[in-house]
Amino acid sequence: MKNKHSYQNFLMDQLTIPTKLLGEYHTLGLTEKDVIVLLQIHRFSLSGVYFPTPDEIADCVTFDQQECSMILRKLLQKNMVAIEQNEADKVLMGEQYSLEPLWEKLYQEAPPKKDDMDNELAMNIFLLFEQEFGRALSPFEIETINIWIDEDEQKPALIKAALREAVLMSKLNFKYIDRILREWKKKGIRSVEQAREQSKSFHSNQSNPNVEREEPKRDVSLYYNWLEDE
Repeated sequence: MKNKHSYQNFLMDQLTIPTKLLGEYHTLGLTEKDVIVLLQIHRFSLSGVYFPTPDEIADCVTFDQQECSMILRKLLQKNMVAIEQNEADKVLMGEQYSLEPLWEKLYQEAPPKKDDMDNELAMNIFLLFEQEFGRALSPFEIETINIWIDEDEQKPALIKAALREAVLMSKLNFKYIDRILREWKKKGIRSVEQAREQSKSFHSNQSNPNVEREEPKRDVSLYYNWLEDE
């Protein structure tokens, strides 16, 4: 009876791993450590922990919390993992990791091919944001950029332009950048050239000499320089 009970526990203590993931993860640009973190997220979710911390994951692997955190950031940047609202409990709502983007990429019949330069720029945009903010991006900020690229279909070059505009206006925050992108989209601006013209028009109006200002007038030409080189 004791052995039978042990065997039953063994059968219940299983984790299903898609063979396609083990056989093709390298084609998605994933490393072995990436896969281990993904599987740990999957394992945690099965046990009712839907948003494990890097510390919790590090307790189950051979690399430390800092490397776990870096891997999670990379997986979010690559849109292999998403952060969703957990609405199962209406009283205690929170975030949870979703592996749905990974499964979609792994099992889609005809993966859409993007231009290599676009792919490179899409990855570099995260580094550019971290350089301008002077810190690592949070998972939610990474998810916001992914939404701009994947759902809003904003070009990385246009996101870069909006970031530069926010920097030069001294309003470096995601809400302001999102407002810029939404305003450009509403006005049909889909290229950096169009954004440049919109920026010139906006700052020219801001520096109208007919409007009295207490502050000395600034050289608004500085605000155009960020778009001279795409």
